[in-house]
Amino acid sequence: MSAAAGSFGQRLWAKMPSVHIAAPVCKWLLVIAGLKDTQRPVEKLSGTQQMALMATGAIWTRWAGFVIKPRNPLLASVNFFLGAVAGYQLTRIVNWRKSEGDSAKQVAYYLFEGKTAPGAKPVQATTTIAEPSKTGTEIAVQVPAADASKK
Repeated sequence: MSAAAGSFGQRLWAKMPSVHIAAPVCKWLLVIAGLKDTQRPVEKLSGTQQMALMATGAIWTRWAGFVIKPRNPLLASVNFFLGAVAGYQLTRIVNWRKSEGDSAKQVAYYLFEGKTAPGAKPVQATTTIAEPSKTGTEIAVQVPAADASKK
């Protein structure tokens, strides 16, 4: 019985794709998810997650492409694109925070902590709604987004 099980296991293992193919193919899902996230609002992105993905991409691009023998160009390329997409997302976050008036120190705090630095003014999204007046003309009023649903 053990000989038959061993031969079944060997046949199954022989049909499994190599780690040199399976790992990069699965990792492309992270790149695709990152590309899909480019359509999300920037305030919903996680700075720490993007920094981790960028670091992973940079480190494994070097190791898979130049250090480990045999070289795995498929794994190196997927990691390069993973780091590039995460770097783009980090650039979006930094530019958004700077446009809100944050200093470099406050931007770094936001990236690592995921919240506005203590003492900094919080960023609030606003929604413009029109309220009818008695004369029939409309006046645009800025209301914080949290209060817009109450009206």
